[in-house]
Amino acid sequence: MTVRPREDRPGRAVAILLSAFVLFTTLDISAKWLVTDGMPPLQVVAMRFGVHFVLALVFFLPQGGFGVVRSRVPVLQAGRALSLFLATITNFFALKYLTLSVTTAIIFAAPVLVCLLSIPLLGERVGARRLIAVGIGFVGVLIVVNPWSAGIHPAMGLSLITMAAAAIYFILTRMIAGREDNPTGQIWISGIPTLALVPLVIEGWVWPAGWGVLHALGLGICGAVGHSLLTIGQRYGEASALAPLVYVQVVYASAASWLIFAEPPGVSTLLGTAVIVASGLYIWLREQRLRA
Repeated sequence: MTVRPREDRPGRAVAILLSAFVLFTTLDISAKWLVTDGMPPLQVVAMRFGVHFVLALVFFLPQGGFGVVRSRVPVLQAGRALSLFLATITNFFALKYLTLSVTTAIIFAAPVLVCLLSIPLLGERVGARRLIAVGIGFVGVLIVVNPWSAGIHPAMGLSLITMAAAAIYFILTRMIAGREDNPTGQIWISGIPTLALVPLVIEGWVWPAGWGVLHALGLGICGAVGHSLLTIGQRYGEASALAPLVYVQVVYASAASWLIFAEPPGVSTLLGTAVIVASGLYIWLREQRLRA
């Protein structure tokens, strides 16, 4: 299949990534619902990747044949798949013991790490002002989720692993952008975890019932579409400039908590959201000024 080259279209990149983060928020909500309802976290991970893998095969094999499975950058694709696998499995286990706000706070340190890693790994230029803006955005996230009030729990270590793995996944996605098409990437990032997990969870499998069926299907659908959008969006902007957009997911998560779990945002959420939005707007305006 033809690989589309990278383009410098930040507006389109922002729109695509914001859509992806809506789906990722939905994925996290479904995962937390399932694990807190008693389903083994490892099985939830297997369902998330299994549905994703089936969808990737159904949609992409008829278009490109079995050649779509072959990768031009197999090492990067394998690393990308393993980093996403690690981020997902540690996050789902952490969600069993921690609130969504605490896991979100820790994971949202990933953009800071992405900005730092994009310098040696991607050769991108990241100025001091952008780093400061990213740091301020992270402060806003901390204001929103108020993690220090939750106490120390060993599962927070899992969320730290999730954060590091997510940052590596974001960097590898940017490295692959323009070198390999999205269908190949989707098959790899869903296929490797699925093949690794199925032998581990097939014995003692618990079928979801009721709303659990929709949540289980939603895991894979949101993951498949969301990561496709993430891959596509990476073709239109620099990783260090796009990374802070993940902070917008706080707004999505707060709205979902209000509507689904009847937990309206407090003063800290509103204040933190304002800080996050201000940070993102500054980075966007800075990029526009530099391009002009």
